[in-house]
Amino acid sequence: MKIAIDIRRMSEFGVGTYIRNVVRTLGRLDRENKYLLIGAPEKVQEIGALPPNFHTVPLRAPERTLQGYREFRTALTRLNCNLVHIPNLFSVPRAMPCPYVMTVHDMLEHMSRAREQSGFWRSLHFQLTRRVLGGAARIFAVSQFTKSEIEKIFEIPSDRIEVVYNAIDERFLRGHATAADRELIAKRYQVTYPFLLYAGRVSPHKNVVRMIEAFSALKTELERDQAFPDLKLIIIGDDLSGNPDLRRTVVRSGVQNDVRFLGFVPIEVLRIFYDVAKVFVFPSLYEGFGLPPLEAMAHGTPVVTSNVSSLPEVVGNAAVLVNPENVFEIMRALHRVLTDQALRNRMKELGYQQVTKFSWDDSVRRILEVYREQAGDGPTHTGQQPAAD
Repeated sequence: MKIAIDIRRMSEFGVGTYIRNVVRTLGRLDRENKYLLIGAPEKVQEIGALPPNFHTVPLRAPERTLQGYREFRTALTRLNCNLVHIPNLFSVPRAMPCPYVMTVHDMLEHMSRAREQSGFWRSLHFQLTRRVLGGAARIFAVSQFTKSEIEKIFEIPSDRIEVVYNAIDERFLRGHATAADRELIAKRYQVTYPFLLYAGRVSPHKNVVRMIEAFSALKTELERDQAFPDLKLIIIGDDLSGNPDLRRTVVRSGVQNDVRFLGFVPIEVLRIFYDVAKVFVFPSLYEGFGLPPLEAMAHGTPVVTSNVSSLPEVVGNAAVLVNPENVFEIMRALHRVLTDQALRNRMKELGYQQVTKFSWDDSVRRILEVYREQAGDGPTHTGQQPAAD
């Protein structure tokens, strides 16, 4: 088979992680089929060494442009591919010269754009998205929750959608932080105190404002208990330029000396923060999958997260779940997890077990099966991976 994979969005936060791990794992599992990675050659270097059956097809035009659409379609026609994998939801209908499979991570982009558009453009956007999903030979949904969202919103038949879970990057599985690691964050970031950790985007649906308010209430509660007087909240993610509300919330909540925004940090450093954190807190309002809680669990760190969207499916019984819209419920959960050592020990062991339920090898083997089926090289199969919990 000759399979093309669109890698043009590999620099993006969630989609990029998905593309890198799928391609890297395909390189480990499949040395027979020919893979054509369509996008900027320098992006392929981020994946690492690949076997000789992987080839880069340079494409410079941005994905969401008419020129990008034309170049992509021309490349597929020239290459005479059996199948193309689009690893993200797109809304421009493409008359593909070969069948395509598509990965849908969530419906958030569609829904947030729809709220900003007029009635005509909202309707057009909806119809184009439904057309693209309807034209896919198969859709990969990253969770049962995302699958149900696709079925409900776009009325796509269930047997056209495969649940193929995400998994954490293997670099988060390289053991615990060493003394040298702790010294690194002490010197480079001046972190020498106990802290709660959040890692991810700081966009509105991530609910970071309520997290800061919960942390402020927690500080008051801990002061009464005379516990953790120097506890901080560290927020790792993208920059704050587009979210001035967060700075205002910190000042309004009176915790400007206790909340630190570190921006982006590389995985090699993020894994140290995961390992050293007292609690990982992730009160997101909406997640198609939600990798950060699993990344924290891989380091034995207790997790407090939301009881909505895909998060209960991902964390199972290994985290404390809260109503993300209730600041005091978030605060009480954080207080309990901080101060109950028996609970912390139990969550640590359950977290390790939960992480093992998600594997890139297992997920990519299923993706590879679908490639073969849709390229006419195997029997049709509409099974799904078992539920995460």
